[in-house]
Amino acid sequence: MMNDAALRKIDLNLLLAFSVLMQERNVSRAAERLLLGQPGLSAALRRLRETLDDELFVRVGRGLQPTARALSIAPAIEDALSGIERAIRPPAAFDPSSWQGEFRVGMCDNLESDFFGPLAARLRGLAPNARLTGVAFDKREAGRLLDEGAYDFSISVHDEPASWHIRAPLFNQASACIYDPRHIRLDAPLGLEDFAKADHITVSLEGNTLTNVDLALARVGYHRQVVATVPRYSALPMALRAMPAIATIPESIARCMAQLHNLTVSQPPLDLPADPVTMLYRRVDQADSRAVWFRRLFVEVVADALHASGCRVGVSNAACCYEQAPLAVAV
Repeated sequence: MMNDAALRKIDLNLLLAFSVLMQERNVSRAAERLLLGQPGLSAALRRLRETLDDELFVRVGRGLQPTARALSIAPAIEDALSGIERAIRPPAAFDPSSWQGEFRVGMCDNLESDFFGPLAARLRGLAPNARLTGVAFDKREAGRLLDEGAYDFSISVHDEPASWHIRAPLFNQASACIYDPRHIRLDAPLGLEDFAKADHITVSLEGNTLTNVDLALARVGYHRQVVATVPRYSALPMALRAMPAIATIPESIARCMAQLHNLTVSQPPLDLPADPVTMLYRRVDQADSRAVWFRRLFVEVVADALHASGCRVGVSNAACCYEQAPLAVAV
């Protein structure tokens, strides 16, 4: 067990002075290397002698000769100083091309549909030996799962984070209406009357039917008929293709569904607030080169995917914590 009381008597500068004196065997040259005056080095040597109860170095002519005690402890002190130097050395650059391991990201299913595929493809090209795992989660459990190591970060409309987490903005998610033009023969953009008269499908994991759309309609004197509620976004396209109904969902997933299932996207005829999509990660990972690289990659994937889908939103790089540099370079 480490003897804390003994270690408190010696600071790092004394050990460094001992090491340089052992190498130089000359006070003047040692003082020059240490950027000290000879009186300062002599004072350090005096403290070492008092602490170790040994003369350590004896003046012989113009040089110094180490005592048996000094010779016996020198290898251990050199090893200790080398270990400290290695420990405080800046971490090596993260090299995704050679890294072997797993990246894990938590996303709800609407964001997963938008970004998981492009992220996996980009990661495969940059880090061919890595594996990407998507973790489904309830945003109410996001902090707990993050602390348990379920993922590197999560993407959602997160609640207020704990003090040991960081919630970084990504983009503001607008709403969009989506429907099958074979069943609903209306051109975009939809009018308020047509929107309110149509049947509607909602998405809710808990089965809730009242949403911000209903509140916005009520404010302008309308209400709508919700005919179905699906628990996940993955069930929505086939439901819309099966019946004449409108769904009002996040714009990014709406545009993704429209491209895959020949559906029509329309701006809502209501003023609906945008949802702030954020990234939640651990404060202890803020400067880790691997974690920063992965967060930065994800931000770039999100920006590219939103642009490709036609979403006109800006993506924040607040989650990156990096200076602009090529992806393969540590950040």
